[in-house]
Amino acid sequence: MLMLRPMSEDDVAAVAAMEKECFSDAWSEGLLQDMLKSPYDEAWVMMRRDGILCGYLNVRFLSGEGELMRIAVKKEFRGHGLSRKLMDQMVKSAKEKEVFDLTLEVRAGNKAAINLYKSYGFKKEAVRRGYYHNPTEDAFIMWRRGLLGITT
Repeated sequence: MLMLRPMSEDDVAAVAAMEKECFSDAWSEGLLQDMLKSPYDEAWVMMRRDGILCGYLNVRFLSGEGELMRIAVKKEFRGHGLSRKLMDQMVKSAKEKEVFDLTLEVRAGNKAAINLYKSYGFKKEAVRRGYYHNPTEDAFIMWRRGLLGITT
């Protein structure tokens, strides 16, 4: 049984460990704590009933737009729809805040993530050449303009 809930200070260490597992540019515990204090950011964690962290999401809402800052699912929990549950929460939050345009950046080579985002109506609008490091890779900037067509 999985539970999706707002991230708390108690989750920071586990999320920081997952950051190191999932990203070459992992966010530190300090950065995660700052994110939790931000009035613009929402963060959600997906937990097993036994308290094991499976995934998390951070989205920033500012000036009528939302930006997916982070989404991660631990390798052993991938392929079971957890990313979709996290994305559904982002869409729900955006609609509650009457934010209808969402953006994100994604590694050009991350085909699974790109396919997920496309299934939510995101489209590539720009490229940042050599944006990512370890390895060096382009970033696609994707937008979902108008959330009225997405059902959660």
